Amino acid sequence: MKASIKYLAIYRYKDSYPIKEMCRFFGVSRSGYYGYVKRMDTPDRDEALARQISECQQRCKKTYGYRRVKIWLDRKGMNRNPKTVLRVMRKYGLLSEIRRRSKYKQMGQQVHIYENTLNRNFNADRPNQKWVTDISYIHTAQGVLYISAIRDLYDNSIVSYKTGTEQTVNLVLNTVKAAKDNEMVTTEPLLHSDQGFQYTSRAYFNLTQEYGIRPSMSRRGNCYDNAMAENFFNILKTECIYRQKIKTFDEARSLVDDYVHFYNNERIQLKTKLTPYEKRRQSA
Repeated sequence: MKASIKYLAIYRYKDSYPIKEMCRFFGVSRSGYYGYVKRMDTPDRDEALARQISECQQRCKKTYGYRRVKIWLDRKGMNRNPKTVLRVMRKYGLLSEIRRRSKYKQMGQQVHIYENTLNRNFNADRPNQKWVTDISYIHTAQGVLYISAIRDLYDNSIVSYKTGTEQTVNLVLNTVKAAKDNEMVTTEPLLHSDQGFQYTSRAYFNLTQEYGIRPSMSRRGNCYDNAMAENFFNILKTECIYRQKIKTFDEARSLVDDYVHFYNNERIQLKTKLTPYEKRRQSA
């Protein structure tokens, strides 16, 4: 427990218990306590700077990190050390509410990295020859709902998808299992993904081996290698998700279910002038 918290507790109960006994109980000195009480009556030296930072964050809707806040202060003639700005922002709860994209974080052991066998060859001659997969997310008032999907490059249909409130390996495994069950695949499809921890896991390796699926993987930090998987999520969000405010997970799941059905069965593709289902039926 921090000394300041102990001092505050002693101050709160100073009229009920002897200060000497409370200092002994909390393991702090009386001189330290009285110094704390004296400082309580002294104006906080950071208060003026905190007010300026608060004004800055109100104007930018708390999107500025400490570096941008410092620039804003400099323009107002308040030249402060960046470390001081960061310290005061932390002290007064004035940090940015925008999460900065974090560097790659290994969530679990990276066991398997696969070659980029697909190599941006997004054309397929038959159904279930080449699949691409990825995970995206949908913001709701209840929280974030994640969606894992597998897209067939033959007709761009979604052969399977699963949703969940966490990005887990099981979310991906269940998507692969559903694709295998839905399509009753007898060949060895190529399944391309990025290097997310779900796809490098041992469980993913074991499942693809069991199902006779050939994994392929994008190069690190190259989003274009898996552009067709990301393209579907862009279509889903643009045509469906972004057009309304979603309150609950159940509402988001219902929207995804309805849209995937529309996308596979009714949405005409400009290139083929057919729906994915119509093109798939032609091959049968």
